Amino acid sequence: MLRAVLRNAGIHPQRMLSALRGWRRYVRDRAVFRRTGNQNAFPWGKELPILTEWDESSGSLGTYFYQDQLVARWIHEDSPSRHVDVGSRLDGFVGSLSVFREVEVLDIRPQHETISNVKFHQLDLMLPLPEKWIDSTPSLSCLHTIEHFGLGRYGDAIDPSGHLKGLAQLKKMVMPSGLLYLSTPIGPQRIEFNAHRIFAPETVLSWFDDGWEIVKCAALGDDNQMQVSAGVDGLKSFTGNLGLGILCVRKR
Repeated sequence: MLRAVLRNAGIHPQRMLSALRGWRRYVRDRAVFRRTGNQNAFPWGKELPILTEWDESSGSLGTYFYQDQLVARWIHEDSPSRHVDVGSRLDGFVGSLSVFREVEVLDIRPQHETISNVKFHQLDLMLPLPEKWIDSTPSLSCLHTIEHFGLGRYGDAIDPSGHLKGLAQLKKMVMPSGLLYLSTPIGPQRIEFNAHRIFAPETVLSWFDDGWEIVKCAALGDDNQMQVSAGVDGLKSFTGNLGLGILCVRKR
């Protein structure tokens, strides 16, 4: 619990140790540069020490990266006349989609920035769905979002059944024969309040037993290895502790 509090306060003990070790290298490199650098070409400005990146990789390729890449490709291939997203990351998945198409975004939180090719709507899916959003789109995405509904993390009302209410609203939004792209953490079923829920793979699959067809699905394992299948094998065979299930389902 203390570690979580420190993390939320921006305090990362391991990163602090790495920064302390990096300080010695920074001081050494700074001295070398000042002795040999061309000061006439570049007057010395304020210093901004970066102390932890010498041993890091060139980029963090976690679940969001692989999820966003896969689902953006699926939508690009399908090329729907309209696409709506609920709650996915603006600085990831939505940004990727907006490169090649217009996206309408719904979120409980406000968004004050104007983004090219993105049309924003503030909407709380825990409330009754406005008529204009029922059967409104042939293509809808909700990535890494449904697990948060009803936990209060984003200002939504506390509701233990929030994920089911949110899922029902998503289903209402999709037109007949339309596609819903959904992802959520999978593993031994549990709640890690107030961050998220983790759903058993069979729970996720059961959401689409009635009136829906699973078109594509994928599972991202604990090791970030993607397993894509045409059916449900990737989800059914998942045995990890915390992975990601990704589905494309069609409304009959």
